[in-house]
Amino acid sequence: MTKKIRVLVVDDSALVRETLTNILQSDEQIEVIGTASDPFIAAEVLRTQVPDVITLDIEMPRMDGLTFLRKIMSQHPIPVVIISSLTLKGSQIALKALEYGAVDLYTKSAVSTKKDLEEASISLCDKVKAAASAKLTRKSFTRKQISQDSKVVTTTSLSSLDTTDKVISIGASTGGTEALRAFLENMPLDCPGIVIVQHMPEMFTQQFAERLDSLCTITVKEAKDGDSVLRGQALICPGNKHMLLKRSGARYHVQIKDGPLVNRHRPSVDVLFRSTAKYAGKNAIGVIMTGMGNDGAKGMVEMKQAGAVNIAQDEATSVVFGMPKEAIKAGGVDHTLPLDKIHRAVFKVLEKKNQL
Repeated sequence: MTKKIRVLVVDDSALVRETLTNILQSDEQIEVIGTASDPFIAAEVLRTQVPDVITLDIEMPRMDGLTFLRKIMSQHPIPVVIISSLTLKGSQIALKALEYGAVDLYTKSAVSTKKDLEEASISLCDKVKAAASAKLTRKSFTRKQISQDSKVVTTTSLSSLDTTDKVISIGASTGGTEALRAFLENMPLDCPGIVIVQHMPEMFTQQFAERLDSLCTITVKEAKDGDSVLRGQALICPGNKHMLLKRSGARYHVQIKDGPLVNRHRPSVDVLFRSTAKYAGKNAIGVIMTGMGNDGAKGMVEMKQAGAVNIAQDEATSVVFGMPKEAIKAGGVDHTLPLDKIHRAVFKVLEKKNQL
């Protein structure tokens, strides 16, 4: 019996790790010997097992994929297939990965039909099998090269990489259900993707999303982990969960997760806003609506510091002027407006950046 190709899957998304494992192990010639959510965990696996091939994402916590790739190729070369949306459009990151010694590149793409999945599975398995037979040599990197390359990684793997797509990030609490309805009813089908945290108990958010979907031109749905942020669609965080905006190359998506209360809330607006600052930066528009307390104030400051344009609902139209007031006081708000003018302001920001 032919020896199977042993693969280590490294990706920060649990859903992606599971999907890749299922795809790879559908081929009788491939065996997934382990998975890791970041390079540090991968390094622990490598202490006891040496795979024939590593599949490696680029954007990961604690250490980016390119830095890990460089370490692998300079210490103990193992064939690596980069699997990331960062490889789309021939990005600088993809070319850098090949320079570092990656054998091949595979793009995370949308799979909407059974045929798409079958074709993706064939392509990925073929790339892994080809990589297993690659001849590698140990690479050396000068300090100057490492310094220059780290700048490429830093500037291209953060919020400005490969996308000018905008994201509208919204937080609301008391009185927010009607405020959100008024705002979303005015959103056209070609509006940027919208992510929303509304303080609301578990089991109510799905019904709320369905109600809004029936009233609005755009699609409104309760978010699920891994959902893409798409034009003409609003994602509402499920009750009793946190929602974070993430990005892989040009694709925005959301992560739904458990966690402790933040500012006495789960979901927390701050959790969403801080992730928006990190992954969307200047491509984001922040909106904070009526609500009690200060949830969202610190996150809105981080969004502004990252280059986002932020709008707060004014006191006259807020049911409770707590959250907008605290965000204004913290210095995170660019414009304070009545509810019925917020959607127009968003359009103007999209057209003319920060000029209302």
